[in-house]
Amino acid sequence: MDIRIKVGDKVELAAELFDNETARAVYDILPVEGFCNNWGDEFYFEVPLYMDPDESATSDVNIGDIGYWPPGKAVAIFFGPTPLSKDDKPVPASDVNLIGRIKGDPSILKQARDETNIVIDKA
Repeated sequence: MDIRIKVGDKVELAAELFDNETARAVYDILPVEGFCNNWGDEFYFEVPLYMDPDESATSDVNIGDIGYWPPGKAVAIFFGPTPLSKDDKPVPASDVNLIGRIKGDPSILKQARDETNIVIDKA
């Protein structure tokens, strides 16, 4: 499931959602728009969806991964280290359901750290 992520007026990039229950639920509510929060090199924002942790729930994420964070009802986009990281690998605050992956270079998101608006839509 192809999607587009737009952060403020600075960055727009392509991504894909996986074929799992949480990813399909996120895809079904698109487009979504929200206030873009930063946690290190992670953007997260609340979406109008509640899902429990699923079989993909993990704290082992990579740069470019997209997760759904059940405690915050939020989509999280990882593009570098977070405050819990011990190296360049991101570490979420708690387990996320892995729902997708950025296509291309996720480091482009660093250009949008000061933006407050994020939109995810079907491609």
